[in-house]
Amino acid sequence: MRAVRYHEHGGSAVLQVDDVDRPEPADDEVLVEVAAAGINPVDTYFREGAYQPFTLPMVPGVDAAGEAVEVGSAVEGIGEGDAVIATGLSKDHYGACAEYVAVPSDRIARLPAGVDLVAAGGAGVAAVTSWRALIDHAGLEPAETALIHGGSGGVGHAAVQLAAATGARVVTTAASEYHDRLDDLGADAVLDYGRDDLRDAVVEASSGGPDVILDHRLDDYLQFDADVAAHDGRIVGIGENDPAIGFTNDGVARGKDLTYQFMSMFNTPELSEPLGRVAHLMGTGDLDIEVAQTYDLDEVADAHDDVMADSFLGKLVVVP
Repeated sequence: MRAVRYHEHGGSAVLQVDDVDRPEPADDEVLVEVAAAGINPVDTYFREGAYQPFTLPMVPGVDAAGEAVEVGSAVEGIGEGDAVIATGLSKDHYGACAEYVAVPSDRIARLPAGVDLVAAGGAGVAAVTSWRALIDHAGLEPAETALIHGGSGGVGHAAVQLAAATGARVVTTAASEYHDRLDDLGADAVLDYGRDDLRDAVVEASSGGPDVILDHRLDDYLQFDADVAAHDGRIVGIGENDPAIGFTNDGVARGKDLTYQFMSMFNTPELSEPLGRVAHLMGTGDLDIEVAQTYDLDEVADAHDDVMADSFLGKLVVVP
C-alpha cells in the first residue's frame, strides 16, 4: 500500500510517499481502509519532533474515517463493512495518512449510516477535544453561556456546534468573513476578535460574562478570560501556550473563584467513548465538520504547511 512517512524529524519536506506492507491488525485492532485523514497542527508537532513518536519512520495522521475491512478477534461492536471514525494515532501507533491503518479498539467508533466519510475524517481531534473541554472538563449545561475563542478553526467550529447542541448560549470570535457561517452553525453572537472593545462586547453578548470559556491561546487571553468570565466561571485551555505568560492581575481570577483547566485530547482514557458521541451527533445533523480543502497523499506536505499558515473555516483533509 502507499503511505506517507517521515524518516527523520524536520520541516514538511521530510514527508514522502512510500510503498509499504499493508498492516495486519492485532486481536484488539480494526484494519480500516482510509477514506479520509484529518490534518491538525499536532501532526506538524510530531513531525518536527516536539512530541516524540514511538518510532521512525512514522506515518503521520491523528484522525481517520473509512471502512472496517478486517476486525480483530477481541474487538466488540464493530464488524467488517462498518463505517468507522478514529483518532489518537501517530504518536504511539502508526497514523492515518495511508491507504490502510490498523486502529486499536479504544480509539475507534462506528459511524451512523449516511455520515460523510470525508467530513468524518476531519472530525476526531477537533470534535473530541471540544467534547472533552466543554462537557467532561467544564460541565457546560443548558442555559449557560460559552465563549469559544477562534470559532472558525477546526476545534472552534466544532465547539460552537457542540455548545449549541447542549442548549447553551454560544458567543464566539472570528474574522468577519466567517460570521455568517458561524451563525449558521449555531453561534448566538459572533464578534470580530480584532475589535478594540472586545472585552465589553463579550460581557454584553453573554449577559454579564460567560460561564465557560474554551481558549486555544492562553498566552494571549489568560487575563482577558479572567476579566470577562462570570463568577465561578470555568476556563479550559488547549493547544500550545507560552508558560512564561501570566496574569497581569490574578486577583480578578481569585475574586471570581475561577477554575482553569489545561488539557490534551491524548490524555483521554478511552477515546472510543467521546468518539461515539461525536459520531452520534454527526448522524443526527447536530455536528457538521466543514472541509475547507482536500489533498491526496502526494500533497500531505502542502497540507502540513497550510494548516499552520492559512486562515480557513473548518478542517483540511487528506483523501488517499
